[in-house]
Amino acid sequence: MKIRFSNLKINKQLTLLFFALTLFATGCVPPETGNVNSNSNTNALTTNMNSAANSAANKVQNSEADLQMPVTLPVLNAMFADESFAQTLKSKLGITDEEVDKLKKLAQDAVGNLSDDDDTGSTRAAVERSNNQIRQILGDEKSTRFLQFVREAWSGGPDETANSSGSPENKNSTKLNSIPTDTRVVVNAPAYRMDLFQEGKLVKSYKIGIGYPEFPLPSGMRKASTIIFNPTWTPPDEAWVKGKIQAGKTVEAGSKDNPLGPIKIPIGLPSLIHGGKAAARLGGFASHGCVGLTNAQVQDFALNLSKISNTPLSELEIKGFEKQKTETKDFKLAATVPVELRYETIVVEDGKLKIYRDVYERGTNTEENLRKVFEIYGVSFEDIPEPERAKILQGLKQMAVDAGGQAVEVGNSNANINSSNTNTSGTLAKNKNSNANVNANDGAVTRNIKGKKEVMFVVAALKGKGYPAPVNLAQ
Repeated sequence: MKIRFSNLKINKQLTLLFFALTLFATGCVPPETGNVNSNSNTNALTTNMNSAANSAANKVQNSEADLQMPVTLPVLNAMFADESFAQTLKSKLGITDEEVDKLKKLAQDAVGNLSDDDDTGSTRAAVERSNNQIRQILGDEKSTRFLQFVREAWSGGPDETANSSGSPENKNSTKLNSIPTDTRVVVNAPAYRMDLFQEGKLVKSYKIGIGYPEFPLPSGMRKASTIIFNPTWTPPDEAWVKGKIQAGKTVEAGSKDNPLGPIKIPIGLPSLIHGGKAAARLGGFASHGCVGLTNAQVQDFALNLSKISNTPLSELEIKGFEKQKTETKDFKLAATVPVELRYETIVVEDGKLKIYRDVYERGTNTEENLRKVFEIYGVSFEDIPEPERAKILQGLKQMAVDAGGQAVEVGNSNANINSSNTNTSGTLAKNKNSNANVNANDGAVTRNIKGKKEVMFVVAALKGKGYPAPVNLAQ
């Protein structure tokens, strides 16, 4: 299936086009396809939109952090599910009725024309294609404010971290490899790892599936306040819904056709932590902007999340919910738990240096970042023996590639990504999905990673230092 926009055929790799199909395949759903008990998420989004709109109106320049919250058409489609979204665009940002209708149609068409092929995509090229199409509708200045607004609404608004518990130094995760001193969930996408900390102590770790490159897991602070047992799912009225799955007809909780599994934990639209994943998808791509777990993992996670939030919830009760598969239950946590989404590809872990693949192409595997990580632990990279330094730098270069093994240009992580100019020199020049193909890619799910996902080095000077190793790893 293909869509037309400005008489261009958008082909296989258009990040945005596969969203709805993989919602079915992987379980991340926008508001219109989620559980009926989602009023709290919608209300929160409305509140976030108001604060985000006020902030966006005063921001014109995009920052490097914007790449951490990439705006794709599926995200936009999810936003439009809230009726107040379009009204806010008009009242706060001065976007006209005609422009709103064009944006809505663009997003709906993208979601309605998807494929599920195994291909290799580019996050950077996807972001640029999305932004360029939005700019064709809104123009440069208005689209810049619009993209800022959507990013902040998606992230929970500019003041989201101010509502998180814990010490100030932990709230924004400005320090690489920082170890929480409070109670929170930490997800590091490139490591395919999720950790639960209770008052600064790591109590549980999980191997996870992350969002595809075309719809990457965002970075920043979120929060979990509700566990939803036995969520239902309502397929959207889109072209890809066919066969025994009927658009608009609720798929009951517990059904084998329900992609969410037995539990979902909203962490800010459109992202979830949820079950329903096959074990084979852990440690790789598995969703659209969500944290994916197996059914057994998500039950264990729900139990541990209740413990760290001091919420009375027993394993017996969770098993009881599982037996009542058709009964949806919203379980409110006694205390909101911050969820920190990281993208750290260079990590010192329990005395070992680990360098992960730059699967989202953020240009993080640089010698500059490497040296910064060493400095955090009071070690100068220059003090490392030269042969060892050479091996580490070679490993760094080896991991400075995307999911398909293509080199990612480093040290310029946001240049031209949000520019209306389709020339991607300086950001995508070393990626096969460069400016030459920016309007000639097919929409397909990038399901697999080609080659090694990480390299590891034992460095004597780092012994006893670093972020803690996994504890009671569930995989």
